[in-house]
Amino acid sequence: MVFLEFEEPLKELYDQLEKLQEIENEGKVDVSSSIADLKKQINEARKKIVKKLTPWQKVQLSRHPERPYTLSYIDYITKGDFIELHGDRNIKDDKAIVGGFGDFDGKTVMFIGHQKGMNTKMRQYRNFGMANPEGYRKALRLMKLADKFNKPIIFLVDTPGAYPGIEGEERGQAEAIARNLFEMFRIKVPIIVCIIGEGASGGALGIGIGDRVLMMEYTWYSVISPESCSSILWRSWDYKKQAAEALKLTAKDLLEIGIIDDIIKEPMGGAHLNHEKAFSNVKKELKRHLNELMVMDAEERINQRIAKFSALGKFEIIDKPEPETV
Repeated sequence: MVFLEFEEPLKELYDQLEKLQEIENEGKVDVSSSIADLKKQINEARKKIVKKLTPWQKVQLSRHPERPYTLSYIDYITKGDFIELHGDRNIKDDKAIVGGFGDFDGKTVMFIGHQKGMNTKMRQYRNFGMANPEGYRKALRLMKLADKFNKPIIFLVDTPGAYPGIEGEERGQAEAIARNLFEMFRIKVPIIVCIIGEGASGGALGIGIGDRVLMMEYTWYSVISPESCSSILWRSWDYKKQAAEALKLTAKDLLEIGIIDDIIKEPMGGAHLNHEKAFSNVKKELKRHLNELMVMDAEERINQRIAKFSALGKFEIIDKPEPETV
Protein backbone atom coordinates (compact mmCIF):
# COMPACT_ATOMS: atom_id res chain seq x y z
CA MET A 1 0.00 0.00 0.00
CA VAL A 2 1.21 3.49 -0.93
CA PHE A 3 0.86 6.14 1.79
CA LEU A 4 0.67 9.83 0.93
CA GLU A 5 2.47 12.37 3.09
CA PHE A 6 -0.57 13.18 5.23
CA GLU A 7 -1.37 9.47 5.63
CA GLU A 8 1.95 8.67 7.34
CA PRO A 9 0.31 8.29 10.81
CA LEU A 10 -1.52 5.26 9.38
CA LYS A 11 1.60 3.51 8.12
CA GLU A 12 2.70 2.26 11.55
CA LEU A 13 -0.78 0.93 12.29
CA TYR A 14 -0.88 -0.95 8.97
CA ASP A 15 2.59 -2.40 9.66
CA GLN A 16 1.34 -3.72 13.01
CA LEU A 17 -1.76 -5.15 11.32
CA GLU A 18 0.34 -6.93 8.72
CA LYS A 19 2.48 -8.56 11.43
CA LEU A 20 -0.59 -9.72 13.36
CA GLN A 21 -2.13 -11.17 10.19
CA GLU A 22 1.09 -13.12 9.55
CA ILE A 23 0.87 -14.57 13.08
CA GLU A 24 -2.80 -15.44 12.51
CA ASN A 25 -1.97 -17.19 9.23
CA GLU A 26 0.61 -19.33 11.00
CA GLY A 27 -2.25 -20.51 13.23
CA LYS A 28 -0.21 -20.81 16.43
CA VAL A 29 -1.74 -17.93 18.41
CA ASP A 30 -5.26 -16.50 18.43
CA VAL A 31 -4.85 -12.77 17.68
CA SER A 32 -8.30 -12.14 16.20
CA SER A 33 -9.32 -9.69 18.97
CA SER A 34 -6.06 -7.73 18.56
CA ILE A 35 -6.64 -7.55 14.79
CA ALA A 36 -10.19 -6.30 15.32
CA ASP A 37 -8.98 -3.61 17.75
CA LEU A 38 -6.25 -2.50 15.36
CA LYS A 39 -8.69 -2.27 12.44
CA LYS A 40 -10.92 -0.11 14.61
CA GLN A 41 -7.95 2.17 15.41
CA ILE A 42 -7.12 2.44 11.70
CA ASN A 43 -10.72 3.30 10.89
CA GLU A 44 -10.86 6.03 13.54
CA ALA A 45 -7.50 7.47 12.51
CA ARG A 46 -8.58 7.59 8.85
CA LYS A 47 -11.83 9.33 9.80
CA LYS A 48 -9.86 12.07 11.55
CA ILE A 49 -7.62 12.53 8.49
CA VAL A 50 -10.56 12.66 6.08
CA LYS A 51 -12.37 15.31 8.13
CA LYS A 52 -9.40 17.68 7.85
CA LEU A 53 -8.49 17.19 4.18
CA THR A 54 -7.28 20.38 2.51
CA PRO A 55 -7.78 21.15 -1.21
CA TRP A 56 -4.13 20.24 -1.88
CA GLN A 57 -4.53 16.90 -0.09
CA LYS A 58 -7.60 16.16 -2.24
CA VAL A 59 -5.49 16.89 -5.32
CA GLN A 60 -2.96 14.37 -4.01
CA LEU A 61 -5.69 11.76 -3.49
CA SER A 62 -6.93 12.27 -7.05
CA ARG A 63 -3.40 11.34 -8.22
CA HIS A 64 -2.93 8.33 -5.94
CA PRO A 65 -1.07 5.64 -7.94
CA GLU A 66 -3.48 2.93 -6.74
CA ARG A 67 -6.60 4.86 -7.77
CA PRO A 68 -8.66 3.09 -10.48
CA TYR A 69 -8.68 4.52 -14.00
CA THR A 70 -11.19 4.73 -16.86
CA LEU A 71 -10.91 1.21 -18.28
CA SER A 72 -11.44 -0.29 -14.81
CA TYR A 73 -14.69 1.67 -14.40
CA ILE A 74 -15.83 0.68 -17.88
CA ASP A 75 -15.06 -2.99 -17.24
CA TYR A 76 -17.13 -2.93 -14.03
CA ILE A 77 -20.07 -0.99 -15.49
CA THR A 78 -20.29 -3.08 -18.67
CA LYS A 79 -19.34 -6.38 -16.98
CA GLY A 80 -16.70 -6.78 -19.66
CA ASP A 81 -19.16 -6.25 -22.54
CA PHE A 82 -17.18 -3.40 -24.10
CA ILE A 83 -15.86 -2.99 -27.64
CA GLU A 84 -13.03 -0.46 -27.90
CA LEU A 85 -12.84 1.56 -31.10
CA HIS A 86 -9.53 2.98 -32.32
CA GLY A 87 -8.08 5.82 -34.36
CA ASP A 88 -9.03 9.28 -35.54
CA ARG A 89 -8.95 8.28 -39.26
CA ASN A 90 -6.30 10.90 -39.86
CA ILE A 91 -3.05 10.53 -37.86
CA LYS A 92 -3.07 7.55 -35.49
CA ASP A 93 -4.71 5.95 -32.47
CA ASP A 94 -3.97 8.07 -29.38
CA LYS A 95 -3.66 5.67 -26.43
CA ALA A 96 -4.30 8.45 -23.87
CA ILE A 97 -7.99 8.47 -24.79
CA VAL A 98 -10.04 5.28 -24.99
CA GLY A 99 -13.58 4.85 -26.25
CA GLY A 100 -16.13 2.41 -27.54
CA PHE A 101 -19.59 0.94 -27.15
CA GLY A 102 -20.51 -0.95 -24.00
CA ASP A 103 -23.56 -2.47 -22.35
CA PHE A 104 -24.92 -0.47 -19.41
CA ASP A 105 -27.66 -2.56 -17.80
CA GLY A 106 -29.24 -3.38 -21.15
CA LYS A 107 -28.54 -0.02 -22.82
CA THR A 108 -25.79 0.48 -25.38
CA VAL A 109 -23.68 3.46 -24.32
CA MET A 110 -20.63 5.15 -25.84
CA PHE A 111 -17.89 5.41 -23.20
CA ILE A 112 -15.01 7.85 -23.81
CA GLY A 113 -12.31 8.71 -21.30
CA HIS A 114 -8.68 9.40 -20.45
CA GLN A 115 -6.52 6.42 -19.52
CA LYS A 116 -3.32 6.90 -17.50
CA GLY A 117 -1.93 3.39 -17.01
CA MET A 118 -1.42 1.32 -13.87
CA ASN A 119 2.39 1.05 -13.92
CA THR A 120 5.40 2.87 -15.37
CA LYS A 121 5.40 0.97 -18.66
CA MET A 122 1.66 1.48 -19.19
CA ARG A 123 1.86 5.13 -18.18
CA GLN A 124 4.43 5.73 -20.88
CA TYR A 125 2.27 3.80 -23.36
CA ARG A 126 -0.75 5.95 -22.40
CA ASN A 127 1.34 9.16 -22.30
CA PHE A 128 0.26 9.62 -18.65
CA GLY A 129 -3.30 10.37 -19.80
CA MET A 130 -2.22 13.46 -21.76
CA ALA A 131 -3.92 13.36 -25.14
CA ASN A 132 -2.59 14.71 -28.42
CA PRO A 133 -4.91 16.36 -31.00
CA GLU A 134 -5.61 12.96 -32.58
CA GLY A 135 -6.97 11.81 -29.22
CA TYR A 136 -9.57 14.57 -29.20
CA ARG A 137 -10.34 13.95 -32.87
CA LYS A 138 -10.85 10.27 -32.07
CA ALA A 139 -13.20 11.30 -29.27
CA LEU A 140 -15.13 13.53 -31.69
CA ARG A 141 -15.41 10.71 -34.23
CA LEU A 142 -16.86 8.45 -31.55
CA MET A 143 -19.25 11.16 -30.32
CA LYS A 144 -20.66 11.57 -33.82
CA LEU A 145 -20.90 7.79 -34.23
CA ALA A 146 -22.93 7.58 -31.01
CA ASP A 147 -25.11 10.48 -32.16
CA LYS A 148 -25.72 8.81 -35.52
CA PHE A 149 -26.98 5.62 -33.86
CA ASN A 150 -28.81 7.46 -31.03
CA LYS A 151 -26.65 6.06 -28.21
CA PRO A 152 -25.96 8.13 -25.06
CA ILE A 153 -22.41 9.19 -24.23
CA ILE A 154 -20.54 8.97 -20.92
CA PHE A 155 -17.23 10.83 -20.58
CA LEU A 156 -14.79 9.76 -17.84
CA VAL A 157 -12.27 12.55 -17.22
CA ASP A 158 -8.86 11.96 -15.62
CA THR A 159 -5.99 13.96 -17.10
CA PRO A 160 -3.21 16.29 -15.94
CA GLY A 161 -3.86 18.24 -19.16
CA ALA A 162 -3.57 17.97 -22.93
CA TYR A 163 -0.09 16.99 -24.14
CA PRO A 164 2.04 20.19 -24.29
CA GLY A 165 4.66 18.93 -26.75
CA ILE A 166 5.56 20.76 -29.94
CA GLU A 167 4.19 17.96 -32.15
CA GLY A 168 0.78 18.43 -30.53
CA GLU A 169 0.88 22.13 -31.35
CA GLU A 170 1.96 21.36 -34.92
CA ARG A 171 -1.07 19.10 -35.40
CA GLY A 172 -3.50 21.66 -33.95
CA GLN A 173 -4.03 20.92 -30.26
CA ALA A 174 -6.01 24.10 -29.57
CA GLU A 175 -8.17 23.68 -32.67
CA ALA A 176 -8.97 20.05 -31.83
CA ILE A 177 -10.14 20.97 -28.31
CA ALA A 178 -12.07 24.01 -29.57
CA ARG A 179 -13.78 21.89 -32.25
CA ASN A 180 -14.87 19.37 -29.61
CA LEU A 181 -16.32 22.14 -27.44
CA PHE A 182 -18.31 23.43 -30.42
CA GLU A 183 -19.56 20.01 -31.48
CA MET A 184 -20.48 18.75 -27.99
CA PHE A 185 -23.12 21.46 -27.68
CA ARG A 186 -24.81 20.13 -30.84
CA ILE A 187 -24.84 16.41 -30.04
CA LYS A 188 -28.48 15.28 -29.78
CA VAL A 189 -28.02 12.29 -27.46
CA PRO A 190 -27.68 12.52 -23.64
CA ILE A 191 -24.14 13.32 -22.44
CA ILE A 192 -22.84 12.78 -18.90
CA VAL A 193 -19.37 13.96 -17.84
CA CYS A 194 -17.81 12.36 -14.75
CA ILE A 195 -14.48 13.51 -13.30
CA ILE A 196 -12.92 10.38 -11.77
CA GLY A 197 -9.46 11.83 -11.04
CA GLU A 198 -7.78 14.96 -12.33
CA GLY A 199 -9.69 17.43 -14.46
CA ALA A 200 -7.00 19.81 -15.66
CA SER A 201 -7.27 22.62 -18.16
CA GLY A 202 -8.33 22.20 -21.79
CA GLY A 203 -7.28 18.57 -21.60
CA ALA A 204 -10.35 17.92 -19.47
CA LEU A 205 -12.63 20.34 -21.34
CA GLY A 206 -11.94 18.52 -24.62
CA ILE A 207 -14.40 15.87 -23.42
CA GLY A 208 -16.03 17.99 -20.72
CA ILE A 209 -19.30 19.38 -22.09
CA GLY A 210 -22.44 17.51 -21.10
CA ASP A 211 -26.00 17.67 -19.84
CA ARG A 212 -24.74 16.66 -16.39
CA VAL A 213 -21.26 17.14 -14.94
CA LEU A 214 -20.44 14.92 -11.95
CA MET A 215 -17.35 14.75 -9.78
CA MET A 216 -16.10 12.07 -7.46
CA GLU A 217 -15.54 13.31 -3.92
CA TYR A 218 -11.73 13.49 -3.93
CA THR A 219 -11.10 14.84 -7.41
CA TRP A 220 -10.33 18.29 -8.79
CA TYR A 221 -11.38 20.32 -11.83
CA SER A 222 -9.72 23.58 -12.82
CA VAL A 223 -8.34 25.68 -15.66
CA ILE A 224 -4.83 25.13 -14.27
CA SER A 225 -3.07 22.81 -11.83
CA PRO A 226 -1.98 24.18 -8.42
CA GLU A 227 1.70 23.68 -9.33
CA SER A 228 1.41 25.61 -12.61
CA CYS A 229 -0.61 28.35 -10.94
CA SER A 230 2.05 28.65 -8.24
CA SER A 231 4.87 28.81 -10.79
CA ILE A 232 3.12 31.60 -12.71
CA LEU A 233 2.12 33.75 -9.74
CA TRP A 234 5.05 33.13 -7.40
CA ARG A 235 7.71 31.85 -9.85
CA SER A 236 7.97 28.74 -7.70
CA TRP A 237 6.07 25.47 -7.03
CA ASP A 238 6.44 26.07 -3.28
CA TYR A 239 3.06 27.83 -3.08
CA LYS A 240 0.98 25.04 -4.60
CA LYS A 241 -1.02 24.59 -1.38
CA GLN A 242 -2.08 28.25 -1.39
CA ALA A 243 -2.87 27.99 -5.10
CA ALA A 244 -5.08 24.95 -4.50
CA GLU A 245 -7.04 26.92 -1.88
CA ALA A 246 -7.45 29.96 -4.14
CA LEU A 247 -8.48 28.04 -7.26
CA LYS A 248 -11.63 26.55 -5.63
CA LEU A 249 -11.03 23.31 -7.49
CA THR A 250 -12.62 20.70 -5.19
CA ALA A 251 -15.96 19.03 -5.84
CA LYS A 252 -17.53 20.83 -2.87
CA ASP A 253 -16.39 24.25 -4.12
CA LEU A 254 -17.53 23.62 -7.68
CA LEU A 255 -20.95 22.36 -6.62
CA GLU A 256 -21.48 25.52 -4.55
CA ILE A 257 -20.72 27.82 -7.49
CA GLY A 258 -22.73 25.79 -9.99
CA ILE A 259 -19.93 24.42 -12.19
CA ILE A 260 -20.95 20.80 -11.53
CA ASP A 261 -24.29 19.13 -10.87
CA ASP A 262 -23.54 16.43 -8.32
CA ILE A 263 -20.83 14.82 -6.16
CA ILE A 264 -20.29 11.06 -6.11
CA LYS A 265 -19.28 9.76 -2.68
CA GLU A 266 -16.07 7.77 -2.43
CA PRO A 267 -15.13 5.04 0.04
CA MET A 268 -13.72 6.58 3.20
CA GLY A 269 -10.18 7.72 2.48
CA GLY A 270 -10.48 7.53 -1.31
CA ALA A 271 -11.35 5.28 -4.24
CA HIS A 272 -7.94 3.57 -4.09
CA LEU A 273 -8.89 1.87 -0.82
CA ASN A 274 -11.99 0.10 -2.15
CA HIS A 275 -12.22 -0.12 -5.93
CA GLU A 276 -15.41 -2.17 -5.89
CA LYS A 277 -17.26 0.39 -3.76
CA ALA A 278 -16.00 3.26 -5.93
CA PHE A 279 -17.17 1.48 -9.10
CA SER A 280 -20.55 0.75 -7.55
CA ASN A 281 -21.10 4.36 -6.46
CA VAL A 282 -20.16 5.74 -9.88
CA LYS A 283 -22.38 3.25 -11.71
CA LYS A 284 -25.34 4.03 -9.46
CA GLU A 285 -25.10 7.80 -10.03
CA LEU A 286 -24.47 7.49 -13.77
CA LYS A 287 -27.52 5.26 -14.11
CA ARG A 288 -29.73 7.69 -12.16
CA HIS A 289 -28.72 10.71 -14.22
CA LEU A 290 -28.87 8.78 -17.50
CA ASN A 291 -32.41 7.61 -16.82
CA GLU A 292 -33.45 11.22 -16.13
CA LEU A 293 -31.89 12.46 -19.37
CA MET A 294 -33.21 9.64 -21.59
CA VAL A 295 -36.84 10.71 -21.14
CA MET A 296 -36.15 14.28 -22.24
CA ASP A 297 -36.67 15.59 -25.76
CA ALA A 298 -33.40 16.01 -27.72
CA GLU A 299 -34.03 19.69 -28.48
CA GLU A 300 -34.86 20.35 -24.83
CA ARG A 301 -31.59 18.67 -23.75
CA ILE A 302 -29.53 20.74 -26.19
CA ASN A 303 -31.19 23.99 -25.10
CA GLN A 304 -30.60 23.18 -21.43
CA ARG A 305 -27.00 22.20 -22.14
CA ILE A 306 -26.32 25.52 -23.89
CA ALA A 307 -28.10 27.49 -21.15
CA LYS A 308 -26.19 25.64 -18.43
CA PHE A 309 -22.76 26.53 -19.78
CA SER A 310 -23.77 30.00 -20.93
CA ALA A 311 -24.75 30.82 -17.33
CA LEU A 312 -21.35 29.90 -15.87
CA GLY A 313 -19.41 32.79 -14.40
CA LYS A 314 -20.82 35.82 -12.61
CA PHE A 315 -20.18 39.45 -13.19
CA GLU A 316 -21.71 42.78 -12.30
CA ILE A 317 -21.87 45.96 -14.38
CA ILE A 318 -21.37 49.12 -12.35
CA ASP A 319 -22.50 52.40 -13.82
CA LYS A 320 -19.56 54.71 -14.32
CA PRO A 321 -20.12 57.92 -12.36
CA GLU A 322 -20.34 61.13 -14.31
CA PRO A 323 -17.18 63.24 -13.97
CA GLU A 324 -17.56 66.26 -11.74
CA THR A 325 -17.70 69.58 -13.54
CA VAL A 326 -15.95 72.63 -12.14
